[in-house]
Amino acid sequence: MEEELTDEFGIVESDDSQQLQDRQLFEHYRFEVDRGQDPVRIDKYMCEKLQHSSRNRIQKAADAGFVFVNDSPVKSNCKVRPGDVVTLMLDRPHYNTRIEPEDIPLNIVYEDDDLMVVNKPAGLVVHPGCGNFSGTLVNAVAWHLRTLPTYDPNDPQVGLVHRIDKDTSGLLVVAKTPEAKMGLGVQFFNKTTHRSYVALVWGNFTEDSGTIEGNIARDPKDRMRMTVFPPDSDIGKSAVTHYRVIERFGYVTLVECILETGRTHQIRAHMRHIGHPLFSDQRYGGTEILRGERTGSYRQFVLNCFAYCPRQALHARTLGFVHPTTKEQMDFTSDLPADLWALIEKWRRYVSARMPKEDLPQARG
Repeated sequence: MEEELTDEFGIVESDDSQQLQDRQLFEHYRFEVDRGQDPVRIDKYMCEKLQHSSRNRIQKAADAGFVFVNDSPVKSNCKVRPGDVVTLMLDRPHYNTRIEPEDIPLNIVYEDDDLMVVNKPAGLVVHPGCGNFSGTLVNAVAWHLRTLPTYDPNDPQVGLVHRIDKDTSGLLVVAKTPEAKMGLGVQFFNKTTHRSYVALVWGNFTEDSGTIEGNIARDPKDRMRMTVFPPDSDIGKSAVTHYRVIERFGYVTLVECILETGRTHQIRAHMRHIGHPLFSDQRYGGTEILRGERTGSYRQFVLNCFAYCPRQALHARTLGFVHPTTKEQMDFTSDLPADLWALIEKWRRYVSARMPKEDLPQARG
């Protein structure tokens, strides 16, 4: 679940000193050190000022030449003193974070005065962020609700209740009122909602169902990816994914995943952790040919499959919750999108053409 990971500052590190000198920089933050401030390392000082940024990221920004004191670039161990002017300069303009309505088509599954359920296509970013400051699902929702005087897309008390990744398709719920968002948020927090996903993953399973437990946190080797740590560790947030086999294709398997928690990239990280990366998931190793035959024809078949579905094969298929106002149980189901359906059909045809009928993998519903 949740949106794609992005670097807080959008930093691209470079060893080319001339390139660093020639780049154009734009001011993002400016602070003047208070008179009563004791001398303190700049990374610690900025970490206190920029509470949503980690000290490690600030250190990397300084090492990349983005942190200035009195108009001169400094390293992270520089100490600032009263009267110093500290600025963060980045090689991209400071974008307005205000959400503006944009006329983007929406597939609305259900809508009433309190909420709406949307079927998001793959490729659509859910919320503005680094590199995606417009053209997102929330911009589309803002346009759809632009005549509703009580809905302010910039008010955190309304809007999206949960998220899914850019390249994951499927169902999301949007709250139109603060009361609806609070009521839905409590259900997500208490894990009383029902969410299931359909995923095509590499490899075959010896069992028909199972549970994956493991804390999820950023991968220390790749901050754009999440990784799994032991459930009893102090690293990351606890995460539980239940799965069952829907259909077997020998080298890949169609599974249903039911979330007990909703962590960033939970299904993608958990499946990779147990040796079954999502098919066509580039970030988690799913665009490598991990199972199958060592023939040119098989390689070409898999490459064709990647072309049919050039994103992680993951779809948020069902969503269930209690309506925050009427207290009615609401359950929604979304059909598989065309790219994922075509991918599954290709694997069905491939398997049926190469195996005797009595040995064909059986669908499990």
